[in-house]
Amino acid sequence: MTDVFRISPLIRLTLLSLYIALTTPLPFLAEATDAPVPSRWLWVGIAIGFLILLAALSERVIVDSEGIQVAYPGWVPKFFRRGWQLAWADVKALKPRSTGQGGLVYYFLSQSGEGYLLPMRIVGFARFVDRVQAETGIDTTDVKPLSQPWMYLILLGFTFFLLLIDAWTISTAFTLGKI
Repeated sequence: MTDVFRISPLIRLTLLSLYIALTTPLPFLAEATDAPVPSRWLWVGIAIGFLILLAALSERVIVDSEGIQVAYPGWVPKFFRRGWQLAWADVKALKPRSTGQGGLVYYFLSQSGEGYLLPMRIVGFARFVDRVQAETGIDTTDVKPLSQPWMYLILLGFTFFLLLIDAWTISTAFTLGKI
């Protein structure tokens, strides 16, 4: 049986919205302040950045009886985001590593000693971890997602608040005739 796990829609929505909230005002501010960088170049840069973020958030984790694979859609260039594949027989261990912020991430350690980051921001994480345990025999009872949904909900709330401030700032600039 093949299972496909995708990045959580909540995480995708939050990060894409935050990107829009942080970058959209820049071309308007460039116009209002007569910045040396033309606003059309900023729009091009923002569009390219959005596509790069969308590509990074299009990761898929494919699990079957043979192994695990992290893959990206065909439109994502291989040089940008290369996936990886690991057969269950090659999995030696699942090793925790602490992050700079105090969280824990896990790596699959292969028989050859290479590390592969355990995908942690996917929908169905508990089912995924259960499948890893069933296929490898490694105890995964202590493996928890890196961040909880409530963290992304709070960030999404602040992002929408930021979008409202952006809309007010841009409309004020238009009203004052600065753009």
